[in-house]
Amino acid sequence: MVLINSAPVAYFCSPHKTYLDIAAFLGLYVKLPLTLDLLRCLLLTAVLFLGPLVRRLWLDHGWRELRGDVGKVFTTWIGWRNYVAGPFTEEIVFRASVVPLHLLAGRSPGTIVFLCPLFFGIAHIHHAYEFYINNPNRVVVMIIRSLFQFTYTTLFGWFATFVFLRTGSVWTSIAVHSFCNFMGLPDFGRVEGPKWRSAVYFVLLVAGAFGFYRLLWPLTESQHALARF
Repeated sequence: MVLINSAPVAYFCSPHKTYLDIAAFLGLYVKLPLTLDLLRCLLLTAVLFLGPLVRRLWLDHGWRELRGDVGKVFTTWIGWRNYVAGPFTEEIVFRASVVPLHLLAGRSPGTIVFLCPLFFGIAHIHHAYEFYINNPNRVVVMIIRSLFQFTYTTLFGWFATFVFLRTGSVWTSIAVHSFCNFMGLPDFGRVEGPKWRSAVYFVLLVAGAFGFYRLLWPLTESQHALARF
């Protein structure tokens, strides 16, 4: 998969670049600074999910089930697909393979961030057909579900593409993708129990979004960036 999807970039780069240069351009090169970039981007993503993290680990006492949840990543096929194989293959295709081609075409970083994730969003529309096969009389629901899924996958794609360009590492995008899959979409319902629990949760949702906004640029700064904004 990596070789097939990387072949076009390698072909266009090969007359002027070494194999290590091509690997770095694809975000496949691994060095210590890139590992630090990965950890910073995971921290940034955790800040965005501050509310859901606190809810899962404290307000809902989910820390008791955390070990089992993590264990499912490596002991079930669904966990392996959602948190390992899925993020790896999708980031190789939609970040490491698609983004460098647009860079070679001379597109601006801003255009790449907003354009490339559309392919990622469209790639998930096939779920609409699966839903239709099982629910042929619920066409309106199918359309709403598909538009919603296209929206949030595209939004994530913007973030993943931004991270890829800013850090020059597809491994960072893979880690962020896996973490987001593990967390899922935030729950905007009230927390069970006393009202203060819900108040804390919603305050942390806002605080997490604000913290993400303030830390987006500092925590994605890297000397290995593929493009400068």
